[in-house]
Amino acid sequence: MASRPVRWCGSSLRGLALASVIANIGIIVTGAAVRLTKSGLGCPTWPRCTDDSYVTTPEMGINGVIEFGNRLLTFVLIAIAVACFLGALARRRRSLVKLSVAVALGIPGQGVIGGITVLTNLNPWVVGLHFILSIALIAGAFALWRRVGEGDGDPVLLVPAPLRQLAWLTTAASLAVIAAGVVVTGSGPHSGDQGAKRNNLDPQQISQIHADLVFLLIGLTVALWFALRAADAPAEAVRAVAVLFWVEMGQGLIGFVQYFTHLPVALVAAHMLGSGLVWFATLAVLWSLRSRPAVQAAPPQPAPEPATTGEPVPAA
Repeated sequence: MASRPVRWCGSSLRGLALASVIANIGIIVTGAAVRLTKSGLGCPTWPRCTDDSYVTTPEMGINGVIEFGNRLLTFVLIAIAVACFLGALARRRRSLVKLSVAVALGIPGQGVIGGITVLTNLNPWVVGLHFILSIALIAGAFALWRRVGEGDGDPVLLVPAPLRQLAWLTTAASLAVIAAGVVVTGSGPHSGDQGAKRNNLDPQQISQIHADLVFLLIGLTVALWFALRAADAPAEAVRAVAVLFWVEMGQGLIGFVQYFTHLPVALVAAHMLGSGLVWFATLAVLWSLRSRPAVQAAPPQPAPEPATTGEPVPAA
């Protein structure tokens, strides 16, 4: 009976951690909505919405509502992060507490970068940094989500070193694709406001580099799948790579269609969501290559036998 509260707490924390992952992916989409509806300066200052109000005003119109609504979502992320921290404390596992703190500290940082984005009139490089921090927060929340279901023992590696190296190379390519996509975004037409600057790079050339990196990522993913199959790797790892491949294919299809249809808003938003899903699937591949058992308690030591002197024991 004593184990039930711990089991319930673990299930609850795992759900909260998954909610954190979903929320951090979701805020990428809502941030895209701000940019795609030209609402980036709907609240033209920060931390207030206007010089005289912390909230949007009727004069700001729909753009103010959209921008202010995106700001409010930060408080949702904070609430989930605090709940994760409290859940980690209840589990009394230092590893979970550290991860929950890391995610929680990243969210105010995200808010500050968002404020700098507004104060610099949507500088594309600052906007890109805003997005990259979201990618880092997704990684932290994902790690917390997976670690809840694991023990605190030393990691057990499930595949040989060359396959792990190939997986890390695939992860690096995935991150490079995302970073290149940020630069492509900064050169394109959807700036978030009519007066916002662009990064002055050639959109066609940057898009070509981005596409080349996508082909590299797909090639590495296919190679990793065949290598894992040949090495008789665990089914979970093979399945995770297969999922990553199909997510990449869907994301690539959206990317090509949006490019040749001149970046319609709906497809750009779908592509932003896809970037978060590609990163999620990439992280799942890494975590499928090792397990982490519970720490084994030391076996009880036998009580020492009483010392004997060899003298006869007196009768009672």
